[in-house]
Amino acid sequence: MKSTPTDHASDPPADFGVLLNLAFGAFKVRLHAKLAGAGFDDIGPSFGYVFRLLATEPGNLRGLAEALGMTAPGALKIVNDMVDKGYVERAEHAADARQKLLRLTPRAHAAMEVAHAFHLAFEAGLAERLGVREARAARRVLEAIVAASGEGAVALRPV
Repeated sequence: MKSTPTDHASDPPADFGVLLNLAFGAFKVRLHAKLAGAGFDDIGPSFGYVFRLLATEPGNLRGLAEALGMTAPGALKIVNDMVDKGYVERAEHAADARQKLLRLTPRAHAAMEVAHAFHLAFEAGLAERLGVREARAARRVLEAIVAASGEGAVALRPV
């Protein structure tokens, strides 16, 4: 395929979905660099989703797998990695000895604090570069995209 004078690697893609994906990828690269700089250089690609799911209360493997839109063996692989790295711990379930409760460790909560601060700083930086109105408009557009998908139609973890 021949390139035209307007075909440049620096040109933004014409497809909106591709642009969204590239923006998300750029955000994640910067987030993971910030986390690594704070001593969390071993965070896997799905850890953030598990952090969010277990942030307020412990859960079980089945519920986690369901919320992540994946199989229990797939979720178990992520949980085992998180346990090995000190982000999740297993605890006895008071009502069912066959189940284990999964809960975040202090290390996970510390990583979440770094990530939350990064999210706030990223959005503030966007407001500095584009202006507050434009940054708020970007947020509204993203919220509208999520809202238009319908409740439950969007999995927490991108597939």
